[in-house]
Amino acid sequence: MKKNIKHVFFLTAVAAGAIHLANRFVDITAEMKNILKSQDGEYYHWKNGNIFYTRRGSGSPVLLIHELNPISSSYEWCRLVKKLEKDHTVYTIDLLGCGRSEKPYLTYTNYLYVQLITDFIQQVIGTQPDVITTSNSVSFAVLAQNMNQDLIRRIIAINPPSIESFERTTDQFSMIRKFLIESPLIGTFLYNIRTHESNIAKELRNIYFCRPQLVSSKMLDAYYEAAHMEKGHGKYLMASIEAHYTDNAIDHALKNISIPICIIESNTIKNAVSIAEAYARKNSLIETTYLSNAKLVPQLEMPDKLLTIIGQFLHA
Repeated sequence: MKKNIKHVFFLTAVAAGAIHLANRFVDITAEMKNILKSQDGEYYHWKNGNIFYTRRGSGSPVLLIHELNPISSSYEWCRLVKKLEKDHTVYTIDLLGCGRSEKPYLTYTNYLYVQLITDFIQQVIGTQPDVITTSNSVSFAVLAQNMNQDLIRRIIAINPPSIESFERTTDQFSMIRKFLIESPLIGTFLYNIRTHESNIAKELRNIYFCRPQLVSSKMLDAYYEAAHMEKGHGKYLMASIEAHYTDNAIDHALKNISIPICIIESNTIKNAVSIAEAYARKNSLIETTYLSNAKLVPQLEMPDKLLTIIGQFLHA
């Protein structure tokens, strides 16, 4: 019996050691190419962690907010910034828990990001910007504007998910998942599997792009690097997303908002038209338009066509 117990302990120790080495290997190799260079921007020292941002160009301010996902960062705007900065002062931001921003061990809530956007606009930009969001980050802009009606000038939402998707709440099963992902050894290992280079490549080619051949090796490296900066601490954000802490109903805010909003949907995404129409029904100030041959990130897939739509809305 004692021999069996010793054998189990030995195998457990070997497995733990192997997992630790695998985690360390990912930590060391993920940032080797240094695509997301911090010297290209600066840091806003926010109360909950340092926030990486860039400021380029001159003119009326535009704030670009990437999708909330631990693999995402302001890199997704790299092809649009160069075009927008000719006429605007363009700000990009890495949300807390993403990219080059700090990734503290805490529960990431929707209100946390609403407060971040509010503070960043008031303390860094200092005046009303036009805000462009991707996917689920639309909720932060809408709710921030609803709390402070003088915060934002206009909102452009690229491929926002359905309004109903923001109404999800946590349950016992999602709390167990959150606990597992946040755990020191196993959680990091599970996170590293989920954000393995091959899984990110599959996500980019199947969900982010309509034409997978446009996913370059540099782009894949940038998303992989973003996911693994700060030694896998992106797992804390992933855990909160899995438990729906980053969701918050936006229905009332959409009805109450008094600034122009433009919803841009890629019509190759499932239910894109019905999603856009649902937003438009909430408020007469909401406009809708559609893109063909693109999916989640048209700013990377077809920046020129997207820029035309953005320009028409901003200069209307």
